[in-house]
Amino acid sequence: MGKLYICGTPIGNLEDASIRLLKTLRRVDMIACEDTRHTLRLLTRYHIKKPLLSYHEHSKPEKEEHIIKLLEAGRNIALVSDAGMPSISDPGERLVKKAIAAGIDLEVIPGPSALVSALALSGMDTGAFIFEGFLPARSSPRRARLEALKDESRTIILYEAPHRLLSCLNDIKTILGEERLLAVVRELTKIHEEVKRGSAAELWTYYSLNPPRGEISLVIAGKPAAAETKTLPAIALEVEELLQKGMDKKEAFKLKAREYGIKKSTLYKYFLELKE
Repeated sequence: MGKLYICGTPIGNLEDASIRLLKTLRRVDMIACEDTRHTLRLLTRYHIKKPLLSYHEHSKPEKEEHIIKLLEAGRNIALVSDAGMPSISDPGERLVKKAIAAGIDLEVIPGPSALVSALALSGMDTGAFIFEGFLPARSSPRRARLEALKDESRTIILYEAPHRLLSCLNDIKTILGEERLLAVVRELTKIHEEVKRGSAAELWTYYSLNPPRGEISLVIAGKPAAAETKTLPAIALEVEELLQKGMDKKEAFKLKAREYGIKKSTLYKYFLELKE
């Protein structure tokens, strides 16, 4: 009986390949991968030559059965995705389940993960978080999923395609609120790595003017705990105190609007009326 190695691969920068990953790829009999051309770049970089077996989201169950039979015949196989950990928003999950059912030994080779890296860069709460993978591509089911997440207090991590980012941000703005804090983390570990933080409304405006490219992780702050109910005059007084301490006016209004769950424009308008 062979062993199936679940191998985490670099999510962009090939230098993130671990020593253990490279040793494993050199030792196995073959490598099951999403895109043979993509995996070949990694193998070529480290002078590794191994038979490649195409296995991706469109592979039929017969392909999975073929891999299981190879494992049962004593072949050691490395399972890799194009980037990151197999089985995480990845068809490898199906193969792993079938390998377990067949009694095949598994071994994980930990590696880079876009969701954990994006969370670390976001600056948001890492104490408790949930991963939702890709939201539905169509607007109606995507909105339904966001409605289900509306009251989630933990940090939320999503993956999104660049051509759907604006639609997704618009739905987040509508359902979770214009002031909900987000971080768009793009092209992790690559030359054009970018992190943009701000409200859903601010990020929608930015990316409507700067169309995004590449792979995107979206980190969304959880719903704030219910804040103490305060009147606009009391909140405006807190803003004044922050300004007197030297805080930037825009940041002061943004902070208090988020803290009390009100629109920044409403607070700013009231503040101006007090000064008149």
